Formats: sequence, C-alpha cells, structure tokens
Amino acid sequence: MGRPHTAYLDCNASTPCDPEVAAIMVPLLTSTFANPSSRGHGPGQEAAALLDDARSRTARAIGAGAPSEITFTSGATEANNTALVGLAHRLVHRGRHLVAQVTEHPSVLEPLRRLQGQGWEITLLGVAADGRIRLQELQDALTPRTVLLTLMLANNETGALQPVREAAELARAHGVVVHCDAAQGPGKVAVDVAELGVDHLSLSAHKAYGPKGIGVLYSRRQRPPLRPEPLLLGGGQEGGQRSGTPNLPAAVGMARALELARERWWEDGRLMARLRDRLEEHLQEHLDGVTVNGPRDHRLPNTSNISFAGVDGNALLASLRDLAVSSGSACATGSPEPSSVLRAMGVAPALAAASIRVSLGRTTTSDELEWAAERMVAEVRRLRAMGKRGR
Repeated sequence: MGRPHTAYLDCNASTPCDPEVAAIMVPLLTSTFANPSSRGHGPGQEAAALLDDARSRTARAIGAGAPSEITFTSGATEANNTALVGLAHRLVHRGRHLVAQVTEHPSVLEPLRRLQGQGWEITLLGVAADGRIRLQELQDALTPRTVLLTLMLANNETGALQPVREAAELARAHGVVVHCDAAQGPGKVAVDVAELGVDHLSLSAHKAYGPKGIGVLYSRRQRPPLRPEPLLLGGGQEGGQRSGTPNLPAAVGMARALELARERWWEDGRLMARLRDRLEEHLQEHLDGVTVNGPRDHRLPNTSNISFAGVDGNALLASLRDLAVSSGSACATGSPEPSSVLRAMGVAPALAAASIRVSLGRTTTSDELEWAAERMVAEVRRLRAMGKRGR
C-alpha cells in the first residue's frame, strides 16, 4: 500500500471546497463582480438577483420557511455572537437568565461570559460521561427569568449529538427562545430547522465543503418579530441585520454546498461511519489502553476522539507529521491545558492530555485510513517504549 503525502483527517476543522462549489464561484469573482447593493444599474441588479437566489436556496436547504429568515454572516462565530448578544439585548425586558451547556464552542461560551460580566445570570449545564446533557437538568434550570437557551447540535471534539429537538420542546414550553450552533452538522447529519424546532441556528460553509468566510444565521419568522439586535451597523444590508458589502461569491457557494449536504448526508454519513468504526476497531485490536471518548450511538458519523494511555498527546501529534489530525478544537490550538470538553465529561487529566481527534470527510478513502491506523499504532508503541526506557 502506497504512502499518501499527507492523510487529511481534520475535517471538523475545515473541509476542502467541493469542485462544483468552487466552479460556480469563479465567474462571480471575475465577471459578475458588481456589488449587490448597487441596484441602480444592470450589473448590480444581476448581482442582487444572484444573492436573492442564494438566500432562497439556502433557506430551502435547511428547511426554513422563507428566504427572509436567512442572514449571511462571515461564519458561525459571527452568527453565534450575533445571536447571543443580539438576542440578549432584545430580550432583556423579559428577564436576564440564559442557559447553555459546558461543552459549547468558544464562540458561544465567550459571548456568554461577556454577558455575565454585564449582569446576566448564566447557567451552564453539565454533561454525562458521553458528553450529552441530561434533559432533567435542563428542565430544572428553566425559571421564569430564563429568556434564552443555546445548545449545540454536535460537539466539534467528540462528535456528541445533543438532544436539540427534545430540549427545544422543553424550552419553548416555558416561553424560552432557542438557539442552536449547528456548524458541525451539514454533510454528516440532517439539519432541518423545522425538525429541530429551534428559533435561531448558526452555520458555517467551510465545515460542509463550501468556502471560508461565509456563514448563516437563521432566525424564524414569528409574531411579534424577534430578530437579534445587529452587531454590525452601517449600510443596512441583509435586511438591516448585518451591514457590509455582501460576499456574493461565497453566499452562492454556500447555498450550493448546503444543497449538496442535504442531498448526500445519509450516504456520506454511512460511508464515514464505516471507516471510523474500522479505525477504532483496528486501534483497539492492536493496542491496549485505547479509549474512545463520547457516545457510541449519538455521535457524528465522521468523528473519533481517542485517548492512548501512557502517551503524551502533543508528542503523538508531533510524531504524526504525515497525518493531519488534531488534539481537539481548531479554535483552541496552542492551549497547553487538556481539553475542557473531555474534562467536563469526567476524563482524567492525564488521559485527556493523551487524546487526539480524527475527523473524516467525504473524500477519505479506506486505504488512506488503514495506513493512518498503522501509523498511529507504530507511533504509540514507539512512544510508550521510549517512556519505559526513560524511567
């Protein structure tokens, strides 16, 4: 079996742009380049029509009821910040209590910390050993002062899928607005805002074979209207929700990427899950002290978070230069501390520090993964032998 130049197994950090997506973006960078806000001339009107079409296609791809429910952003980080801070400002007259869970993405936790510093009460739900919340704890956390629940669809480090639909039903029964960070979902699991029952939802294109620098904030139409207070002010674009010249090529690319994700998630997910399970079986068959962190069933089909007892995770990553894998969240790289997600799940610090994340994509091959598994086994054995000699 030939050795790949680099086996890319970090698709939760970013995915390659689908060739079909890239192809439809090129003309919008070179020929149809007008500003969609310049509706006073033909080229601007053409660009505006393309942006309107991208908004409609994006809405259909995630089960939204109307194009007006879609706001294009620079990514899920901006969408999360806008939703949490913007909704807090809109809802402050109702109460000042927000509920989230402890393993949310930093782009959720950091805005919540800022709101806490401004006098908001924040409740962070704990998680079970599999990384999922307990619905009874959510029920107990809801009070008459609670105005907003934010709950991620899938964890970026372990792939743990949260019970979003059930949580949304509990929250909305109490009149609580529900936001969901679904950045890790498209292309791996179904993402339908009506099925999930959420009021607001954040997405990022580059996690789903689309371009970087574009995301979406979905806000459900309701009476009376409830849209987040905008963070970016100026030209009034995106229906006043997000000022700035729209990123037309990326918006069109994201719309197509989400359409492909909706069409392909079931088949792609089955193939990725088969490869992921084969990887885990190979490692556990050839090594002792191997633990897979996270739920067995309620998990993204492409994600495996693996601990190797007796091995330093950073040393393992350094020895696997020909494998693109991660120690956890790409948004928390450089941190010397063990993963806060694993610690919240009760994983011991030494084992959390001995963990790596493997996240597959629709382009991952069985030969590539078999070779990667053999490399991991060889390096873990080598590092363990070095550790014994050093004692």
